[in-house]
Amino acid sequence: MEISFRGKRALVTGAGKGIGRATALALARCGSKVTAVTRTRADLESLVLECPSIEPCPSIEPVCVDLSDWDATEQALKDTGPVDLLVNNAACAKLQPFLDVTPEQFDQSFSLNVKAALHVAQIVARGMKSRGCGGSIVNVSSQASQCALKDHAVYCATKGALDMLTRVMALELGPYQIRVNSVNPTVVMTEMGKIGWSDPGKARSMTSRIPLGRFAEVEDVVNSILFLLSDKSSMTSGALLTVDGASWPAENLLRTC
Repeated sequence: MEISFRGKRALVTGAGKGIGRATALALARCGSKVTAVTRTRADLESLVLECPSIEPCPSIEPVCVDLSDWDATEQALKDTGPVDLLVNNAACAKLQPFLDVTPEQFDQSFSLNVKAALHVAQIVARGMKSRGCGGSIVNVSSQASQCALKDHAVYCATKGALDMLTRVMALELGPYQIRVNSVNPTVVMTEMGKIGWSDPGKARSMTSRIPLGRFAEVEDVVNSILFLLSDKSSMTSGALLTVDGASWPAENLLRTC
């Protein structure tokens, strides 16, 4: 199945590393002009160098901003132009036991993982609505939205909130032909994934529950994102697409991992 985004404009947050970086590069290879957003300038510079230019303009346009800063985000994205495709990928994972969670850690996680996703989607969706051309939004969530994980109290809560945000966005934006979906992968061994799951003993406790017996690769998640962004999923909206190797038996949704 060939997917092309030629003539489309995409915006990817958290594009400096991991899933976001791979998604930005994949979209560019599929013909889209990509606005890549992250807070680390060095990551943006290396991303632009990694992606060949498409005449007459570069295929990746870098935007350096801390998305947890509402006003700075508004200023940074106001001149990005029309956006057809949005991938809300930016997130942080601050892991600590439930009893040790601090207000600062809680606020930082919700500010980036939920509030920033809402804000960027507002900016993009308003443009989609005003142009009357529809669009597609994918929020990068996690299996952690539905599975209790030790030391992940705040992270699990943010991803649960993001899932419900996805569904409400799909409900309210659908009349404007704007589709909104999420991908919910199991552990992906990006830099952030390695923080929580590099210990072999802890990893086995998780992979033993995955029938395919392994964690997800970045490419597994990117391919799902591309599908949801594309016209190949034109009747799919409000979906939470698990990328988890069948680790979610329908009869056992409420359990700990």
